[in-house]
Amino acid sequence: MGLGLRRVVLAGLLIFIVAGLSFGAGFGFSRWVDETGAIPALAPARPPADIGQDFNVFWEAWRIIERDYVDRDKLDRQKMIQGAIKGLVESLGDPHSTYVPADQYRREQLEMASRYEGIGAYVEKDQNNFIVIVAPIQGSPAEKAGLRPGDRIIRVNGEDIRQLSLDEAVNKIKGPRGTQVTLTILREGQSQPFDVEITRSEVRLQTVSTAMVGNYGYVRISVFSEVTNEELVGKLRDLLAKNPRGLILDLRNNPGGLLGATVDVASQFLKNGVVLYEVDGQGNRRTWQVRPGGVATDIPVVVLVNRGSASGSEVLAGALQDQGRAVLIGEETFGKGSVNTLRQLSDGSAVYITIAHWLTPKGNQIEGKGLAPDIPFQAPADAPPPGSNPQADPAVQRAIAYFETGK
Repeated sequence: MGLGLRRVVLAGLLIFIVAGLSFGAGFGFSRWVDETGAIPALAPARPPADIGQDFNVFWEAWRIIERDYVDRDKLDRQKMIQGAIKGLVESLGDPHSTYVPADQYRREQLEMASRYEGIGAYVEKDQNNFIVIVAPIQGSPAEKAGLRPGDRIIRVNGEDIRQLSLDEAVNKIKGPRGTQVTLTILREGQSQPFDVEITRSEVRLQTVSTAMVGNYGYVRISVFSEVTNEELVGKLRDLLAKNPRGLILDLRNNPGGLLGATVDVASQFLKNGVVLYEVDGQGNRRTWQVRPGGVATDIPVVVLVNRGSASGSEVLAGALQDQGRAVLIGEETFGKGSVNTLRQLSDGSAVYITIAHWLTPKGNQIEGKGLAPDIPFQAPADAPPPGSNPQADPAVQRAIAYFETGK
């Protein structure tokens, strides 16, 4: 079940693609609960045996509303139930857990079967209740308009969205191609917010691209989908046939994707060992090992990262860094390491819930911290967007300088 076709269960961050659909939690780093693409059916729910008196207070409030509210004829029990579930999830204080009403979930299923139309950016909600750009999609209206990782969206068409849920905010930002939306942006280093007008259009997700830059191979992975590893292997073989002296792996603005794809990609560069650990709420640890048969396990590698490198890309970069397989050049990464799963409810609605955290092979937690690059480097403001022109990319040139000088 592909990242581009279904709303996936993400194992990283609750990141939404602001196009004609949204992905829950990294579109950052994702996996289905049973690893097959199917959502396990749940048995009919019964109240927990220990809920007792505590839950009676809820029904007290419910009865007071139905008995005393001034506009009782306007009460909608379905909306009241949805509001209660939404409040229940929000009470966790976890921006990666969210509730999706049934009508919205059904609408997104229809949208996901069609073209992606919108501004083309991955967003998430941070701890301060801001909607944050994680990464613009390469070639998207968002990228062309100059949106950057870390930009905070505070208004959409003049409406303050800071009190909206992530779902609600995304619904206001996305829309059909040809229509316009004005986003009010707060950017680090600028004292005043500013408006960005964007014309929505069709958004095409690109997975892997390669090029030769001088004597070195350049590999860009923009997202980890179910086809990424297959694409990567073919393009790596073509690239390696040109005898590059080293590989530059560009993970900038990569928000993550499918867990299996991330492990498969890591396995193309590692001979053996651990890719990541996954630790659940009971302290149970699952180890994700390198899968044998990688095609680029001996050639020197440099990895480019930035603030838009999140979740799955942090897993890959962290595995290569911890195993001494690659040097990281760039900025500190986003810092997303929570595993989220989708549970569809009996009425057709759904909840995304954080169920675990992941750690790098050396046991380092990425959630809220990110990865520190071995060689800090920040591209100038006028540098081409990642992947758009590797020949003229200062970060790529910095990687080549490292290959040539060792520093």
